[in-house]
Amino acid sequence: MKKEIKVPELLLPAGSKEKLDYAIHYGADAVYLGMVDFSLRAMRKGELITLDNLKECIDLAHSSGKKVYLTLNIFAYDNDIKKMEESAEKIKEANPDAILFSDFGVYNIIKKYMENIPIHVSTQTNILNSEAVKFWRDLGAQRVVLSRDLSLKQIEEIRNNVPDTELEVFVHGAQCVSFSGRCLISDYMTKGERKANHGNCSQSCRWSYKLLEETREGEYYDINENERGTHILSPKDLALINYLPDLIDLGIDSFKIEGRTKSLYYVSAVAKAYKKAINDYINYGQINKEENYNEIIKIGNRGYTTGFYLHKPDSEGYSYDISKGLAGADCLCVFTDKSDNKYKILTKNKFLLNDEIEIITPDECFKTKVLKIYDAKTGEEKELSNTNDESYIELSQAPKDYRYALARTIGVKNLR
Repeated sequence: MKKEIKVPELLLPAGSKEKLDYAIHYGADAVYLGMVDFSLRAMRKGELITLDNLKECIDLAHSSGKKVYLTLNIFAYDNDIKKMEESAEKIKEANPDAILFSDFGVYNIIKKYMENIPIHVSTQTNILNSEAVKFWRDLGAQRVVLSRDLSLKQIEEIRNNVPDTELEVFVHGAQCVSFSGRCLISDYMTKGERKANHGNCSQSCRWSYKLLEETREGEYYDINENERGTHILSPKDLALINYLPDLIDLGIDSFKIEGRTKSLYYVSAVAKAYKKAINDYINYGQINKEENYNEIIKIGNRGYTTGFYLHKPDSEGYSYDISKGLAGADCLCVFTDKSDNKYKILTKNKFLLNDEIEIITPDECFKTKVLKIYDAKTGEEKELSNTNDESYIELSQAPKDYRYALARTIGVKNLR
């Protein structure tokens, strides 16, 4: 008899309403989002999610049959608790499918004012063992987000010991140098102005450092960097796309992607890649590892690692040379409208007439050629579309459905 496989949820970040919309069309079963004041990611551009538009964002996902989890996972001060109490009624009206939290005070507010909303326990609580899962289960948690500091074997033990609680694990994205974000480096380096556990981390671990060794008073000697650079605290990004079968076989309920501050292209492309890998295993019993890897290296990354899942990370798990994520393929444009055989686009990175480009949509991925470029305002033909230009383009092959279509460069550069 064929073993029944539980299909896991693919959970994507939604840093804005637009990213939420693209995430669910590119394959997300659910999204997580945070509001200004209560989230561990302080958004600095794009349409912020606030108390005023929260319901609109949640309704948008619900209209497509997708779930929304609201993150209230800051470590809260008394003034934060007061704001949360004042916001509770609007949060209830917005009707999120669950609330993520990490602070015991926030837990009390949820139980007091929003008791009918399911609760998920954030990775910030550093859940590393079965007894911790049971503790939160007994306090009413429907789901816990396991720490990224666990191995596959340890996750399996927790799954076997607590089969009646949903387990969520991170499978892709940036990692913290500290235990699941519980870090004070940012607070210290910015003199308290950028508090990591209040949603405003300066990512001090991504800065370039020099080591000094003091052997006698007043005399210092540089410990010289090697050819790999000086980003000694900067972990590579997590990528478990080729280990999803192991996690599916363990019965993990939700696969979480990191990245609420990442680009629209990142959210779309990573959702598409992971959804395909999940479906390939569920439908065919196997995945294409080479194809999966070739797809995720086109997305912004600092180099990839499996983190703690296979073994304890060593020096190969750090990105010494650079702290900024580099994409193997540049996002060129977002499709916004159509007129006859012309497609209106918003340009993200410059491209030229006659360039070969790659189009991705929720259902397609193909190469095509730019035949014509027109200025969106004047209609005049031009030789290129510059960054931030609105243009019309004609293509040798066009997407079947332009809505949510993106274009990117062909091939892979910045291979790390």
